[in-house]
Amino acid sequence: MKNIFTPLLLLAFISLNAQVVINELDSDTDGIDDLEFVELKTDNPYASLDSYVLVFFNGSSSGNDSSYYAIDLDGYTSDINGIFVIGTQYVSPIPQYYISSNTIQNGADAVAIYQGDAFDFPEETLATTTNLIDALVYDTDDSDDTNLMNLLGVSVQINEDENNNKDFESIQRANDGSYFVAAPTPRQLNEGGGITLNGVSINVNATEYDEGDTFPIQFTTEENVSGSDLTITFSLNNGGFNTSDFSGNTSVTIPQGQNSVTTNITLIDDNDDEGDEELIIQMNPLPDEYVELNDNILIRVVDNDYTVATWGTPVNPTYDQVQSIAPNGYYNSLDGTSGQGLRDALQAIIAEEGVVRAQTYADVYDILEEADQNPLNSNEVWLVYTEQGRPKLDRQTTSNNTDTWNREHVFPRSRGGFYSIEEDDIADGINVYWNTTADSLRHGNSDAHHLRAVDGPENSSRGNQFYGPGEYTGPANTQGSFRGDVARSIFYMAIRYNGLSVVNGYPEGNVGEFGDLATLLEWHENDPPDDFEMNRNNVVYNWQMNRNPFIDQPELVDYIWGAEAGQTWDQDLLTQENQLAKIKIFPNPTLGEINIIGVNGDYEVEIYSILGKKVFSKKASGNTRLNPTLTAGVYLVKVRNERTSKVQKLIVK
Repeated sequence: MKNIFTPLLLLAFISLNAQVVINELDSDTDGIDDLEFVELKTDNPYASLDSYVLVFFNGSSSGNDSSYYAIDLDGYTSDINGIFVIGTQYVSPIPQYYISSNTIQNGADAVAIYQGDAFDFPEETLATTTNLIDALVYDTDDSDDTNLMNLLGVSVQINEDENNNKDFESIQRANDGSYFVAAPTPRQLNEGGGITLNGVSINVNATEYDEGDTFPIQFTTEENVSGSDLTITFSLNNGGFNTSDFSGNTSVTIPQGQNSVTTNITLIDDNDDEGDEELIIQMNPLPDEYVELNDNILIRVVDNDYTVATWGTPVNPTYDQVQSIAPNGYYNSLDGTSGQGLRDALQAIIAEEGVVRAQTYADVYDILEEADQNPLNSNEVWLVYTEQGRPKLDRQTTSNNTDTWNREHVFPRSRGGFYSIEEDDIADGINVYWNTTADSLRHGNSDAHHLRAVDGPENSSRGNQFYGPGEYTGPANTQGSFRGDVARSIFYMAIRYNGLSVVNGYPEGNVGEFGDLATLLEWHENDPPDDFEMNRNNVVYNWQMNRNPFIDQPELVDYIWGAEAGQTWDQDLLTQENQLAKIKIFPNPTLGEINIIGVNGDYEVEIYSILGKKVFSKKASGNTRLNPTLTAGVYLVKVRNERTSKVQKLIVK
């Protein structure tokens, strides 16, 4: 590709009406494309953009040269230089119209101005010259899209990466109507001239403060203020954060001949658990000779009134503090059933039409903020896999997932055949829902019993791997506290939806099947349901009106997939006569530490070598955690009280 180009050969627009033209385009920047913008130019300053619409066309094979985005420009005007910029919040000076990062496609694509409205260009509208005012067909080192060019009456496609420097270049319209590629110049005339605007910037020392802190906000102009003093008014309001949450002046003045002013804001420390909040520093419109270099500065206010739950996190679990809120008799219909009859009876409960509800995929975020709330800090969610808390405010909202959390499908969508529809993007709350049945497999996409809050990058690392050796077993240097939880989620999905099953091995290519069953059974046994898991079961029940039965009745796993498969289920047998089944000794195998749960009152723990020699003895009460000093090998653990006893083989690694 040539390093020197002739602007006349790059002419790639048609102008049927010279009132508005595409003046500059930056479609491709490094990373997540967060500096994208389109600049329009009118013949006169302060020109109305009423009756115009900006339309973006997708020239890829899947886009079929059709529209993918349209912006109605009614109500907007150009500035003192006739400039109007549509771009992301990171563009400086700031655009007059904001779009999200990574909105503008890189090419071969097109952007065009029409007379009309956005509703004239629903998605997948074929490019046309009807009512066309101006059009630019562009690429970033892509082949020419001749069909798109013909549809828009354009003879040349312009390469934004002409000089192999896409991070610092844009396509710009010259005064003679041709286009050239150079360093971006948003809110400026491309070849100089016009009125030079004095830029105003907002400067802060940090982007996070605690309630009770005082912090400075500095406003600075590029050039000293001339003519008359510059008064800047601004607001900090955002959602629940308002004037009751701070004190300080929100109007400042930079005197003539100076270029900065500072005001101090104090964040009020109340006693309310409002959750962490975010204030937004936003300037009110400036005089015409000034332009905002940045705006909408986000500052996090950390609430120190968060609550701590009475139960533990999955890495420091507690048991029996959180009780099931299942209605009395919720599982009674299971009694006397076995085999497929037990499966069918269980499915009839957790997929009952007219009772069980399906929420949207967007609602899942609200569910997870409650269901996966960090027991140590009510302003955080607890992340599956990475075993850590993260602020609820750090929910992923762009393509950049670093230091964010999002929604993890324990049963991956590609493995289960779930899918989204447009309505899934609407968070309409707990009281708006779909009817659902056992055959409503699509609703697996938003079934919160198998969706967890997860670290963004770790979600990508897990991908759609199965659980088990050689597939996914969790990040290095973590306790694996999630393993029983995800196992029970998989078991739930296999019963809840027709078309899903859990099998041994790794059934690649078989949509609906998930493995590895042997691993999941081991994980379920070694990581029994704790209070965190019971609490999330209760929360999801409030939204969906169904429960994960393998949290409430973990023994059901054994009756469907384990050693008791085919045996008749009877809840009464699990109360008085089968107390031994309630005693859990885990993990097994272990590196040394063991947990014992399910024994009421006082009891004694004895550990014997495989040759019958007692090597450890300790009296305990209630749920307990022990750290006997044991070398690698096989042992027998005996738990005994006045009424019951249990002996279990224990492997120490």
